[in-house]
Amino acid sequence: MKRFKQIDTWVSAALIVGFTVWALIKFDHTFLIGYFVVGGWQVISMIVHSINGWFCEKGSRRYNYQWAVASIFLIAALGLIVYPVLFVLLFALIFLAPLMATWYTWLCYQEVYIKMQRPLAMLK
Repeated sequence: MKRFKQIDTWVSAALIVGFTVWALIKFDHTFLIGYFVVGGWQVISMIVHSINGWFCEKGSRRYNYQWAVASIFLIAALGLIVYPVLFVLLFALIFLAPLMATWYTWLCYQEVYIKMQRPLAMLK
């Protein structure tokens, strides 16, 4: 688990930084590709965490994040029926998605480098 979480954290961070730099260099629709790649990576990561029950206990930060993402998916599904809802959601996600990606990467970092520390390592 620890190796997976380390890889997950650093790949997520590298994707965010890489696509940010790439989008600033190309200055075109590249940022949208980055949204889908980073988001896809993080959704797969969330599914793996949920299946394995890693840090998903009720009331945890990951649990709250997963509910936030599930709410967004439900609002998007509603938006397929009521189009103005989908338009407003997609517009909001242009600004919220980078914050959510950073939030998720920070959650992963905390789980690996703070929560998974051995008790004696915290005595330093």
